[in-house]
This record gives sequence, C-alpha cells and structure tokens, in this order.
Amino acid sequence: MSGYVSKVADADGRFAYDPEEDAVWGELFARQMKFLQGRMTGQYLDGVARLGLNDRAVPQIRDIDARLAALTGAGVVGVPAIIPPAQFFDLLSLRKFPVATFLRRREDMDYIEEPDIFHEVFGHCPLLTDPDYVDFIERFGKQAVVLGKTYSWRLFRLFWFTVEFGMMRTPEGLRGYGAGIASSLSEAAHATSGKAEMLPFDLLTVLRTPYRIDIVQPVYFVIDTFAQLVRSLDGDVRATIDEAKRLGDLPARFDQAA
Repeated sequence: MSGYVSKVADADGRFAYDPEEDAVWGELFARQMKFLQGRMTGQYLDGVARLGLNDRAVPQIRDIDARLAALTGAGVVGVPAIIPPAQFFDLLSLRKFPVATFLRRREDMDYIEEPDIFHEVFGHCPLLTDPDYVDFIERFGKQAVVLGKTYSWRLFRLFWFTVEFGMMRTPEGLRGYGAGIASSLSEAAHATSGKAEMLPFDLLTVLRTPYRIDIVQPVYFVIDTFAQLVRSLDGDVRATIDEAKRLGDLPARFDQAA
C-alpha cells in the first residue's frame, strides 16, 4: 500500500485527519467537482449534495453512515483498504459499503493503487443515496454470498463494469456513474471523450469481458436506469455464469502484459 496505514477510530467512532489531509481532500474534491459537471449522471451529482460532501475537510465515516441510513437504509463501514472477498460481499448484502480510512498523499493525487477514502466516499457513496442503486448493491452481495468463491470471482466483472466503471444513457447524452470514473480525472476524461467503445449493457457479455485494473478502460457498458441493473439479477445468475464459462472470454481489448 506504498507505506499507507489504515486509521483507527477513536472511542466516538471518529477518525483523526490532520490539516494536510484536509487540504488534500479539499483539492481533490474541488477539482473533481469542477471537471465532472456534464460528465456524471444527475443522480451522482445530486448524491454529493445530499451527503453534504464539501471541500472543507475529510468527511467522517460515521456521519456518512447516518445520512445514508436516513436516506436509503444503506450505510458504510470503515475497513482496511483490502478486505477478504467474503467480508466484502457480506457487507454489500447488508446494504453496507466498506470504506478505506486512509487518504492518499499529495504525491499520489492523480493515482493510487489501493482504494482510499476519497475513492470510497467521493466515488461510491453519492449513489448510495439512490434506492434502485442500493437495491442492486444488496442483490449483488447476496448473489455473491450464495454462489460462493467458485462463481463470485466471475460475478465481480459485473461489479467492475457497473459500480466501478458504469455509464448511463441520459437525455443529455452519455454520463458516467461508476466510482472509478468519478474519482479519476483521466478516467472521466476518457470515458466521456466520445472515443471509448460503448456497449449496451448485457449480463452475459459483461461476464465474458476481461479487464485490467491499471489502465483507463477500453470498453464501457451503458445502462438506461439503475432499475435495469436490479432486473439483470432476476434470472438464474449461476446458469448465466456457467454459460459465460462455456462460451469463454471475449477477445481482450488491451495488451495482456503490463
């Protein structure tokens, strides 16, 4: 984690951030909010406001949790940056999103390998104010728990191409909603450049599409509504994954080697 150490909450559930960390958060927040206008969905931008996120200080996880509980019954839990998949899926199934507690340093403003609190809160949490989106998160987590490790690694492709890097068709044009787009200048610029490949969302195709975590995404899947994501899990997901395995991966749209 490049020398980063997860923070530990005090007896009141608060995490201590110093003035430099507050300043880094503020700069990240201000530049992303300016850049994302016209690039992210209205649901995302509204969610930022509904959570009361601002550029003054690193937000407290307990405050975000309380606001989400009141809005949609969702919540957040402070965790180390990387947690076991089983714990991750368990939390999602309970409508809880895991949030890393450390913040990137100034020298890592543009890119950090591990998810930090800026990616987690600024990227993921605004859409947890949307009921349909939260229903999808919950159903995804429950499916992963029921299916187990043999299937959940493949199911994670659905998470990647939606929760992390999803795009939506809106009356104003294509807009991003994934956290990886929201929290990254380069990804947001690429996804909304008109040059990236956009495919209509289809669960089987998503499950057959490989990805790399260390590049801007060469392909994105486009939905019309978050309710569409919820409906995508209505069928026999196990059978769909089996079919994806039988058919095999689609050709990668990137070099396999870094």
